Amino acid sequence: MNAVEIEEAVSELVDQPFDTAEFPFAFLAAFGNKETTIKRLRTASANASDVTGGVLQKSNIHIATCSEGMVGETLIALRNSPKTTSNKVKFILATDGLSFEAEDLTSGETVACAYAKFPEHFGFFLPLAGITTVKQIRESSFDIRATGRLNKLYVELLKDNPDWATAARRPDMNHFMARLIFCFFAEDTDIFNGEGLFTATIDQMSDRESSNTRYVISTLFRAMNTRIEDRAKAELPRWANGFPYVNGGLFSGSTEVPKFSKIARSYLLHIGGLNWKMINPDIFGSMIQAVADDDERGALGMHYTSVPNILKVLNPLFLDDLRDRLEEAGTNPRMLLNLRRRMSRIRVFDPACGSGNFLVIAYKQMREIEAEINKRRGESDRRTEIPLTNFRGIELRDFPAEIARLALIIAEYQCDVLYRGQKEALAEFLPLDAENWIVSGNALRLDWLSICPPAGTGIKLHAEDLFHTPLDQPQIDFENEGGETYICGNPPYLGFTWQSREQKAEIRELLGGRSSASGFLDYVAGWFVKAAEYIDRTGSVAAFVATNSICQGQSVPLLWPHVFEAGCQILFAYTSFKWSNLASNKAGVTVAVIGIGRPTSSPRKLFEHDDTGGVVVRMGASITPYLTLGQSIIIEKRNAPISDLSVMEFGNKPTDGGHLLLRPDEVPLLGLSQKEEATFIRRIYGSDDFINGGGRCCVWIEDTHLGEALAIDTIRERVDAVRRVRLSSPDKGANALAKRAHQLKLMRIGTRHAIVVAGVSSEHRSFLPVGLVDNRTTLTNLAFALYDAPLWNMALIASSLHISWIATVCGKLETRYRYSNTLGWNTFPVPPLTEKNKADLTRCAEDILLAREAHFPATIADLYDPDAMPADLRAAHERNDEVLERIYIGRRFRNDTERLEKLFELYTKMTANLGKSPKARRAATI
Repeated sequence: MNAVEIEEAVSELVDQPFDTAEFPFAFLAAFGNKETTIKRLRTASANASDVTGGVLQKSNIHIATCSEGMVGETLIALRNSPKTTSNKVKFILATDGLSFEAEDLTSGETVACAYAKFPEHFGFFLPLAGITTVKQIRESSFDIRATGRLNKLYVELLKDNPDWATAARRPDMNHFMARLIFCFFAEDTDIFNGEGLFTATIDQMSDRESSNTRYVISTLFRAMNTRIEDRAKAELPRWANGFPYVNGGLFSGSTEVPKFSKIARSYLLHIGGLNWKMINPDIFGSMIQAVADDDERGALGMHYTSVPNILKVLNPLFLDDLRDRLEEAGTNPRMLLNLRRRMSRIRVFDPACGSGNFLVIAYKQMREIEAEINKRRGESDRRTEIPLTNFRGIELRDFPAEIARLALIIAEYQCDVLYRGQKEALAEFLPLDAENWIVSGNALRLDWLSICPPAGTGIKLHAEDLFHTPLDQPQIDFENEGGETYICGNPPYLGFTWQSREQKAEIRELLGGRSSASGFLDYVAGWFVKAAEYIDRTGSVAAFVATNSICQGQSVPLLWPHVFEAGCQILFAYTSFKWSNLASNKAGVTVAVIGIGRPTSSPRKLFEHDDTGGVVVRMGASITPYLTLGQSIIIEKRNAPISDLSVMEFGNKPTDGGHLLLRPDEVPLLGLSQKEEATFIRRIYGSDDFINGGGRCCVWIEDTHLGEALAIDTIRERVDAVRRVRLSSPDKGANALAKRAHQLKLMRIGTRHAIVVAGVSSEHRSFLPVGLVDNRTTLTNLAFALYDAPLWNMALIASSLHISWIATVCGKLETRYRYSNTLGWNTFPVPPLTEKNKADLTRCAEDILLAREAHFPATIADLYDPDAMPADLRAAHERNDEVLERIYIGRRFRNDTERLEKLFELYTKMTANLGKSPKARRAATI
């Protein structure tokens, strides 16, 4: 269940007669517990409660109903219950059907209210459904409640008006919903003359069978688009004349309304009965945009970005500086006046604005600072000088763009009420200003300079186009004085594999038409390229939330030279952290916040999350595109190691149509003698085989044994099959390989042993999968090998230093580590090693192998399970890290950040005098 469904279930529960015995089970069902779970809890053996009238769900909640007036005492009994402690209960809840009390035993937060009001606190209990909550959701159930009701209405209207569900009419439907939302808000905040006026008029003037509901609503919309002085000519009915003139583009154009069924009318009246004063534009917009998106409706109420996360972008971008200037000004009238004037000319531009979260938060934060300025100057009732027209955005879809405009309007009104009072807010609110402007279009195709031009140039938007912004940019002509511009937002993340042909073309064109250059870039990279070009022309500053893939692997040399060549540097950044929505059991993407702009003399700020969830701020002269402090350097592939390391090569690519590879149980079917099997059969591993156990065999024929092999019928048949496969391939390289159809494409194997490195492995392991195989085992091209390399090379690969390097410079496949010999191993900086260093590291590698052997037949996957790694194996890795890191800096590194900064520093020194990458050399045997 999603949050909207839970809220509806809880609301239905409270509307039913209170049943002392059934309430605990009905409550649990409302939060998504299956009937089988409820049935089990009804039995004494499964219900561990030791409180009268209690039901206990292990690791979740202990509920008890009680007689009237005993709620407080019952809650104490639940808190003191030994069963509450032993069953690791997170919540306790007591109610008598009149009063309701609950406590989060983890945080200590409580809820105490009338029983009928507890649905307003349903967000408090969302963890019971596996949904991670944040403070805003817990405190504002209204937004989810309104979203759910609007969704029901939306779906019902589309069912009754199938033509409005078509692509051609969907914008009309979405525009209609935006008008409704405004009316619901306006009637509850005295913007309309009379609380509940809109809903009451529809209720009174439309018949219960809803035959004329569309006429009533359409007439009200027409009234709101008609100036008071023109009402007589408009021939509006008396019941519509009480509505004010709104305009601002919201009610201009067609006033057509979809057909309403009796059910749809009922839904509308129910929505109007909610208290729309409680709307929170910070989050409501993101939730409501899912209503109009068929693909997102399943996660209704989940699509919103928390204010703390938005402020990770906005604070270091410009808000912190405004607050610093406010602190510096103190009570100095002139300094305060200058700051207020500066703020009035600041523009905030979100070129992927969605439903306007970033713009709304930026506006509200700036109004808060302005209000403090006015207070210190003794001008608390002063009208704001911060225009909504300075908060601009681009959004691909029309409905979120429309909701973004509406969210800004609501935010402006709420700020006016908060800082100036409702009387002043109402006096200046209507008619709406036609210059509230969000563009609907493709941000990577539009010219940002036209939307947010440099200081001193102008653009204009006609009033009738406010809620139907044209894509033909020459139509736009809106006067603007200019000023500072700050670009921000959370652009869409989309890996190359999942991009459409058009999206790939957009990235390719932004990178100068080089198709190969865009092959590893996430779609979000396009916003950084566009922002850098904009900054080059205007001197602005930009900060985006981005998937951290753009700061890893091959994305770095593809993207960041474009940014740097435009004269930009990374001014601040938040290193990787999880950015998740509220969907139950849905993992969040790992992101970074990156701010770019022209070079300044100010120190660069790097924000990092510590183990306690707090944020540590570190400062330096520059930030690398890998989000470490240090010289801005880009790691590129090299053909040979920059350090004195053995050469790492791919395993063997079969290109055999499967005829040279066998399952172990197929080997006996070849009918080989023991000697023949020893000569012609080898074990072969890929990454998955190496990590999870198993593995296959392969036919292995050296040229010197070809005649002997072909004399064996079962082998000759397989060789002939390989020849046919290679000859029939459209690949000329495969055709050429048909001449040696008895062999894999590559025939690499160690004369004594090989060190194996998995090509792709889980990001959850603390160490990279690396191991040792004998000279009768070979590898596929899905793994890497150091053939006959000294064992101390394995100690390097098995270290925390190396996995930090690989995670940063190699990037990932989805979320898994993707190893690269040219980008990860050949670039790995290792200081010169003494013979003692090598001997110590060799002993560490041996200890790791011996620790693994002690747990035979456990696989690499078993041994390196982060929750079940054997203590002796972990200790062996700790000793390995201790030995290696002392070679680098004489002590252990404190964290990965320190590891990376040292590695980048060493890499810079080691490559300073290197020319082109030298050819690889094969390692000497030990």
